Amino acid sequence: MEVLPDPVFLSRLQFAVTAMFHILWPVMTVGLSLILVVFEWLWLKTGDVDNYRHARFWAKLFLLNFSVGVISGLPLEFEFGTNWSRFSMMAGEFFGNILGYEGAMAFMLEAGFLGIMLFGWALVPPAIHLLATCMVALGASLSVFWILVANSWMQTPSGTHLENNRVVVDSYVEAIFNKNMPWGVSHMWFACLATSLFVIGGLSAWYILKGRNTDFFLKSFRVALIGVIFVVPIQIYLGDSNGREVFANQPAKGAAIEAHWTTNQEGTGAAWNLLAWPNPAEQKNDWAISIPGVLSVLATRDKHGQVQGLKSFPKADQPPAIALIFYSFRIMVGVGIFFLGLLLWTLVIWLRGQLKSVLIGNNRLLLSVWVASIPLGYVATECGWIVREVGRQPWIIYGLLRTRDAASILPVSVVAVSLVSFLVIYSILFVLFLVFAARIIRKGPDLTLMPPS
Repeated sequence: MEVLPDPVFLSRLQFAVTAMFHILWPVMTVGLSLILVVFEWLWLKTGDVDNYRHARFWAKLFLLNFSVGVISGLPLEFEFGTNWSRFSMMAGEFFGNILGYEGAMAFMLEAGFLGIMLFGWALVPPAIHLLATCMVALGASLSVFWILVANSWMQTPSGTHLENNRVVVDSYVEAIFNKNMPWGVSHMWFACLATSLFVIGGLSAWYILKGRNTDFFLKSFRVALIGVIFVVPIQIYLGDSNGREVFANQPAKGAAIEAHWTTNQEGTGAAWNLLAWPNPAEQKNDWAISIPGVLSVLATRDKHGQVQGLKSFPKADQPPAIALIFYSFRIMVGVGIFFLGLLLWTLVIWLRGQLKSVLIGNNRLLLSVWVASIPLGYVATECGWIVREVGRQPWIIYGLLRTRDAASILPVSVVAVSLVSFLVIYSILFVLFLVFAARIIRKGPDLTLMPPS
């Protein structure tokens, strides 16, 4: 007898595919838009024409990311109606309004000023052009805010109540500023900055390694490095704070992140599993490399703080795929530690006076590591979203609505066809992006370009 796939699982898989593909592009759009503001401001402040050329060059990659982001993001909006109609009917009063704010307040602001930023160099005064670039950056950042507001409410719902199986908003302020929102928004926004800075720094290092326009790209490398000095330590702090918020408000997710099965007794600290292999069927780890007492400190800031174990929750309320959550979290943290190490290494080289055009070529290993770091921000971001979304399961709205009860009733064949279609289309989009991005990078900047008079 042939067993057909679960349509709810296929809907979840389809949403995961579209969301994880789409998120690759806004990450760079948000961070790169702010970097464009910096270069344009430096040009107006110093009169250095190289800063103007940097703004024009990196804007090409911005436009490419923005375009793919718009195309890949449209299906996500429709999937709430096609695959998750029961969720939309129940939570539409709040969730739908928040997505509407993102479209009207953020995306339209970004798109409205994008034409001026890209094509208005000779048509508007420099100060107005800088204002347009700032508005594009503001719109991109507002998108992060509203999307994470909606998602954070799903993590820690507040300011609403259920009435006739529908969410009714009691206080938009309380719902928007829910417990997870400050950490979710800030952690994602700084993830966008960190990813973009390491992409700019890595591409600049690649040009320097190739001996192409070393003086020019040394400037963008330094700008990226200065940004990283501030962004990486803040991001590590935000990640730690976000983790403690999870243990306080979503203890089952916190326990899954650390493969922590048994609640520690009073007066004893919970051990932290550095590495482990979770076994949900037997409610234990098959093996683990643990450090006594550390989890209590990480989760509660108390060496004897009590941390709920997964066994204290019914199996039906435990997140699935514990190993996926556990190792995705460790990959994300590992990338953050790697970024911090690369930052410290580069600072040592800078303090030794070797970040000069005549000496930078002597640090080929350092530059090669920067090049290798280009995809790592994306990897960490994707892993972070796996932890955030899979860790929330089996709830689509934590504690209120289970994912299985939120899905549309659809035939397996319909969902399977749309899933395969998205995989094909997104694969084509990804290849096209790589082709056009490679052309932009191979061609490089136009160093004869002069600002309009």
